Amino acid sequence: MSYRVLARKYRSRTFDEVVGQQPIATTLKNAVLSGRIHHAYLFCGTRGVGKTTMARILAKALNCLAADQPTATPCNECESCRATAEGEDIDVLEIDAASNTGVDHIRELRSNAAFRPARGRYKVYIIDEVHMLSTGAFNALLKTLEEPPDHVKFIFATTEPQKVPATIQSRCLRFDFRGIGAERIAGHLRQILESESAQADEAVVRRIARLAGGSMRDALSLLDQL
Repeated sequence: MSYRVLARKYRSRTFDEVVGQQPIATTLKNAVLSGRIHHAYLFCGTRGVGKTTMARILAKALNCLAADQPTATPCNECESCRATAEGEDIDVLEIDAASNTGVDHIRELRSNAAFRPARGRYKVYIIDEVHMLSTGAFNALLKTLEEPPDHVKFIFATTEPQKVPATIQSRCLRFDFRGIGAERIAGHLRQILESESAQADEAVVRRIARLAGGSMRDALSLLDQL
């Protein structure tokens, strides 16, 4: 069996498992429970603080096949949940705006969005580093955000929200992901070490937590190197 890096092996799978961003997780969970799901979200924050993880959890909550409606507790076992967790679901499209910056890419997205989802309730578009889109691409995207199809949800993630046009931001529900505290990171690292039946000096754990600079992903990458 091939080795799985810790950041992937221990990625949060549900809102309740999220580390360090509990207020956002709770707000999104309550939105799903109440059926008040916005058509577009903007997740802002430095790298490695859980934006993509949260986006995937929300996508699973919307499309979990084990429930007959959006659920705050996706099963993580159905075909949709498993594919979404790996970034491979047919109805959850993850797009890296850094390499798909042009207007043609967004026009293709708009054409695709017109069709209903293949098996889920929604088509979910997760666009990472959305600030990298060109002006033309943003203008094309705005047309869809102004009149979004009922079966489409957008989740935008960015490390530089100041570069996202105000016209786009005004149509999104924004969440700011904060850097995770060193103590919270250290506690999570201890849990992982216990799960892995591994040991590390407490001073090393604390040093990793400090060096991570608020990024859980960076902390797990450093732990992987021990």
